[in-house]
Amino acid sequence: MALLEVTNLGISFGGLRAVDDFSVSIEKGALYGLIGPNGAGKTTVFYMLTGVYQPTVGTFALDGENLTGKTPLEISHKGIARTFQNIRLFNKMTVLDNVKIGLHNHVKYNVLDGIMRLPAYFRDEQKLNEDAKRLLEVFDLYGEKDYLASNLPYGKQRKLEIARALATAPKLLLLDEPAAGMNPNETAELMDTIRFVRDEFDMTILLIEHDMKLVSGICEEITVLNFGQVLAQGKPAEVLSDPKVIVAYLGE
Repeated sequence: MALLEVTNLGISFGGLRAVDDFSVSIEKGALYGLIGPNGAGKTTVFYMLTGVYQPTVGTFALDGENLTGKTPLEISHKGIARTFQNIRLFNKMTVLDNVKIGLHNHVKYNVLDGIMRLPAYFRDEQKLNEDAKRLLEVFDLYGEKDYLASNLPYGKQRKLEIARALATAPKLLLLDEPAAGMNPNETAELMDTIRFVRDEFDMTILLIEHDMKLVSGICEEITVLNFGQVLAQGKPAEVLSDPKVIVAYLGE
C-alpha cells in the first residue's frame, strides 16, 4: 500500500477548475517531485493535502486512512506537515522556541496544568526542551538556539523551517519550493539536507520545485502539472526529456 494515495483530486473556484483529475501514488520512503510552470496548480494541491482547501471532487488517503474533508489540525495530527515557498517562521521568537511550537503537537498537559504550573506542565516542558535541542543538533543549529529566527542566514532559516515541520512527527513532509531564493552553494547544501531528512527520519517527501538540477538530482519520480492537469509522470530523466513537458515549460 502506498503511503499517500491521491485519486482524481480536483477543485474549482467559481467556474475555474484549478486542479482537475489529479492522481498520484507515493510509496513510503520515496522522494517525489511535483513540478510544472507557474500557475499549474502545484501549491493548490498542497493546500488540499493539508486541509486548507477542501477538494471539489476526489479523495486522498495517508497510510490507508481517508483524510479528505479533514481540518488542517486533524491532518497535521494524522501525519502531514509542510513548509512554504516564502519561509514562515516566528521571527521574533528564538530558534529553540520555533521548534518547540512544532513539538506542542504532542503535549499531554492540559490548560489547567499550564495555568497552575502543575507537575505535568513542567515534566512535558522539560521533554519539549530536550527534544527541540536534539533536533537542532541534528540540523547543526544548536549553536544558534537562543538567536531570534529572523537573525539566521537564509539557508539556516530554511533548515529551521524543515526542523519545525519534522517536530510534528509527520509521516509525509511537503516541501514547497525549498530552494527558492537560494544561491548554488545553498541549493547544494539543501539537497544534502533533504536526502539526510529522508534517510535519518525514515521520511516520505513530496516537493514542489522549479530548480530542475535539484529535481533531477534527488527525486526518484516526478509528476508534471500543467493547467491543473497531469501532463506526465515517471522517472525524472524520462519526464524531463518528454517533448510535451519541454513545450509546457519553454513554449512552442
